[in-house]
Amino acid sequence: MRASRSGMSQVMVGRDDELRRLRRLADGSEPSIAMLGGEPGIGKSRLVQELIAGLPETVPVLDGQADPGTLSRPFEVLLGAIDSSRRSELLDPEPLRVVTDASRSMIDRIQAGLEIVQQLTEPGTSLVVFEDLHWADSESVALFERIAELPGSRLLIGTYRPDEITRRHPLADLLTRLERRYTVTNVRLERLSLADTSMFLKSATGRPPTYRTALSLHNRTGGNPFFLEELLKANGDADLDTLCDRPLPWNIAEALRRQLDDLDDAEKRIVEAAAVLGRKVPFDLLAAVTGFDENELIDGLRDLVRRGLMVETGDDEFSFRHALTREALVDEMLARQRRRLHELALETLLSTGSKDYALVAHHAKGAGRYLDMVEAARRGLVVYLEMGSPYQALQLAEMGLDELPDDVELLSCGARAAWLAGLLDDAQELGRRWLDAAATGDERADALRLLVRLSWEVGSSGSMQERAAQLRREIAHLPDGPAKAQAYAAIAQAYMLHDDTERAVAWADMAIALGEELGLPAVWLAGKVEKGSALVNVAAGVDEGVKLLNEAAQEAEEAGEWLLAARSLNNLYNLLPGGPADWAAALERMRTFAERAGFESLAVAAYFQGRARLAVQEGNLSGALAELEAARRRDKGLLRTRNGSDYHGVFFTGLLLEAGELDKADMVIRGLIEQSNDAYTMLTQTSVPGLQFHLACRLGRIDLARDLLRTVLDAVRVTGVTGRDFAHDIISAGLAAGLSADELRPIAAAIDDPLFDDAYRWLADAQIAEAAGDTPAALRLYRRATAEPTMLLPAQRGTGHLGAARCLIAAGDLDGARAEVRAAEPHLARWAGWRVAELAALRSRLGLSAPTAGGDESLTPREREVAVLLAEGLTNAELARRLYISPRTAAVHVSNILSKLNLESRTQIAAWVKSRPPAR
Repeated sequence: MRASRSGMSQVMVGRDDELRRLRRLADGSEPSIAMLGGEPGIGKSRLVQELIAGLPETVPVLDGQADPGTLSRPFEVLLGAIDSSRRSELLDPEPLRVVTDASRSMIDRIQAGLEIVQQLTEPGTSLVVFEDLHWADSESVALFERIAELPGSRLLIGTYRPDEITRRHPLADLLTRLERRYTVTNVRLERLSLADTSMFLKSATGRPPTYRTALSLHNRTGGNPFFLEELLKANGDADLDTLCDRPLPWNIAEALRRQLDDLDDAEKRIVEAAAVLGRKVPFDLLAAVTGFDENELIDGLRDLVRRGLMVETGDDEFSFRHALTREALVDEMLARQRRRLHELALETLLSTGSKDYALVAHHAKGAGRYLDMVEAARRGLVVYLEMGSPYQALQLAEMGLDELPDDVELLSCGARAAWLAGLLDDAQELGRRWLDAAATGDERADALRLLVRLSWEVGSSGSMQERAAQLRREIAHLPDGPAKAQAYAAIAQAYMLHDDTERAVAWADMAIALGEELGLPAVWLAGKVEKGSALVNVAAGVDEGVKLLNEAAQEAEEAGEWLLAARSLNNLYNLLPGGPADWAAALERMRTFAERAGFESLAVAAYFQGRARLAVQEGNLSGALAELEAARRRDKGLLRTRNGSDYHGVFFTGLLLEAGELDKADMVIRGLIEQSNDAYTMLTQTSVPGLQFHLACRLGRIDLARDLLRTVLDAVRVTGVTGRDFAHDIISAGLAAGLSADELRPIAAAIDDPLFDDAYRWLADAQIAEAAGDTPAALRLYRRATAEPTMLLPAQRGTGHLGAARCLIAAGDLDGARAEVRAAEPHLARWAGWRVAELAALRSRLGLSAPTAGGDESLTPREREVAVLLAEGLTNAELARRLYISPRTAAVHVSNILSKLNLESRTQIAAWVKSRPPAR
């Protein structure tokens, strides 16, 4: 048995799609071949191990591995695979003697090897793996090709390093022949993304890394899992944040330096200069520092690229293939040598008037010229903030603050950059330092404006109110000017975020008036955004609010005020006329504007949550869950703030409870409770107990549910109900668990608030009336709630129709009840969970059958094939690759299937396929 290469991470990260593809091949009934390629340490062996671990114990596995030096040992990979087999003791010794007998012909030995493979893998499904074929002897490579010819449902996998396959290597011709003779699945493992690197670190250490740590280690290792593991091993139990500055472990450093052993003097001069010049090295700068002319440098770089040491990352731009190679080189150089190269680079950049301020500051710091560094930082801050690169701006601000720790300009720009980048702890720290260093009222007001917003971002309602009051006191002594006008808008925003519509509108009007008087478009636009955002939360103000936000979005776009444009659309997109298609288009515009502003929370988190909300508004529960799953995969493992709050947790849990995924909902709720710090005092003060109550009701834990209901009611008395459907969800869960109408009536009464659409109030009152036995009143309210137009979402509208159906059954009007059930069906067609269970129960009670999809006779053979693959979870791109068609053609097939079967989602196609009798 070969030694495991399992690594430190307990969960394989970033390889779900690749593993899914291999599992589908392993489950097939035909022989198949997969070639798994990737650079050293990328995780090829780990992926194979995960595949093997997921197979039933009865599946035969042959897993052989080539090692450096096996080129002189024929059939070494097969012999290692025999040792790995659970069946090796049953092997007939004669074929094994032939394979190892050097006096026998190669044909005899290969034939004997094939007999061994057949004996150890048949009958049924089996797996044969030849790992590290780039090191394999020619006999093992030849045997691998012949195994592909064997009959049976066998998956044959070969792993290799593409960069080590030369034209003379026996594997080079094999790859070409396999592609020509068989259908080969090529799986290329790429480096881990930043999000995957974060997940890897969290899995390996049990705690999420900060954004800075994840980014630093991703940049250091290039997302190579092996390098990440080695750095973690060297770090031991030390704080993960200290790993960014730790020197390389000797084994990695030596392995990387060995790549330089065969370089000539000119090539060494190039790589040493490039190592000091940074991660991305401009050709002209490298030429100036090395002193080579263009042709000499081109020749040297061409050879370095051919060797795999460097790569061309853009026009006239080069990087090391592995960032750690650069690090190992720099660590070996003398300090004076590094400083001299930095000085040459700085002089070149300054003499050419370079606008790459980050590069200028980097070399100024390396050269010890700190005044030049601070000057470059000041200029770069403005440029990078304007171009939507807040993290780069933050790094420059911090570089300058190392020299001038109390500089108000650097502190203000750094705090704003950290906020835009989503690094809220850093933003708060810099914001407080800014406030302490501020010498004038204007400067203090500007600092407080950001601190007000940051208090809300981290979920601290009390702190936000305190900072807003401090800001009001500060501007009371200021003359009318930009600082005062901007403060008006900030205070309006604070009231808007706290749902104090009247005061928000009043302060917004003051901001608009003073901004227009002073000729400050950014200020009166901000006032419009705050006023419109406040008004759309009041039923009577929606029309005016939509008009204001629409105007603000258009005017902000024209003025290049990308942050205000993004905020306008974020608060507007799902209120626009035209329906889901227009809403989705507006959401995409919002994301574009947020990316231009560099505003992380809108460009990523709010964007995905917006997509989920649009799916809910279309009645598509699985689609909404998928969007939030994607969003949480991006955020999971990244700790941008010490609160570590789960941005999507409350919304995600509510949808899980809708779908009946109670165990998963419980897990997310526990995570929300664990972070019950300052962030717990705002949204989660009501929402988390409400989710706990809902879960307890669905689990039938009545006593716990009653205790939690008291907690919810106490929170409601303090904060008011949050969310238009909150009361409906609480009442629905309570009634399902058997709580009385009297126990739940206070929740319905709490909706008596102008922030709530009447339809939700009528729906909740109808549920209470039905539970109290007043079916005439309940029927009247249900019908009123579901009448057009209302703001009820499809799922709640469906439930309203079902409530009306129950009332009509109680009144003996079965035909009317059937009509209400039929009215509910389209609203719940793409939903799941308890609402759909209620629909099914009423159908059964009224003798109604579910709407049926069309039969497979309407599908073409190709469409039936596509439907089966869709049931396996393939995307359009995967369909295209599997069937050798274009993604556009795949999309047409999917659309045709949905139309012919009268279905609405890929999930329904999968259910339809599973419901069909097996083919004969």
